Amino acid sequence: MTSDTRMLAISPVDRAVALVSERASSLEPGQRLGTKGALQVECGVSKGTFNEALRLLQHRGIITLRPGPGGGLFAAEPTPMARLGNSLLALDADSTTVEDAMRVRDSLEPLLASDAVDHGSLNDVRDMWACVDEMRTAVEVDDAKRFLEANWALHRRIAEITPNQLLRSIYLNLMAIIDDHTLNVLPVEETPLDEFIAERLQLHVDIVEAIESHDHERTDALMRAHAGN
Repeated sequence: MTSDTRMLAISPVDRAVALVSERASSLEPGQRLGTKGALQVECGVSKGTFNEALRLLQHRGIITLRPGPGGGLFAAEPTPMARLGNSLLALDADSTTVEDAMRVRDSLEPLLASDAVDHGSLNDVRDMWACVDEMRTAVEVDDAKRFLEANWALHRRIAEITPNQLLRSIYLNLMAIIDDHTLNVLPVEETPLDEFIAERLQLHVDIVEAIESHDHERTDALMRAHAGN
């Protein structure tokens, strides 16, 4: 099991995704789930958290979002990509499946980071640094759960950059499997938790710096180090 997945509580983003997904699964394609504001209140999350959940839901082909009068959130017509995501999420949640999901996820991350180097915009870079800042704040207040939520938000944000829809969909759905079934907040082996988190923070700072600098070689090396720790 990789180090980033040794500590978790299910994040507010994932709770919102699960709630809206469950609602959408009970509707016919094109049926209205409700307004963004009402669903955000029902999920009990902030606007920013709910918007992140909506991005994930749209990437997975679960919902469509229509602006303007009469707009809101609607159940999507399942596409082949959405059916693939649903198949991944339907996998049994035993430890072997979760570990398999993490192995595949780790193998995809260098590809996603490479695409981020090639396609990342200034706005993408700003968002990545915002996630790093949230990780840094979590270190300062010694909050491991908050650190992991920000850590995984960073990885999702990197995944959103790729123009490869198949790669993005598989990765985000694998993350959903891992999110749902990783339960503990633990350091790796004998490493003290505060030392472990500080090391992971620096690694992610280096990753974002490498992406921002369009340095393929360094980005690839850092992502492989990330998967190996």
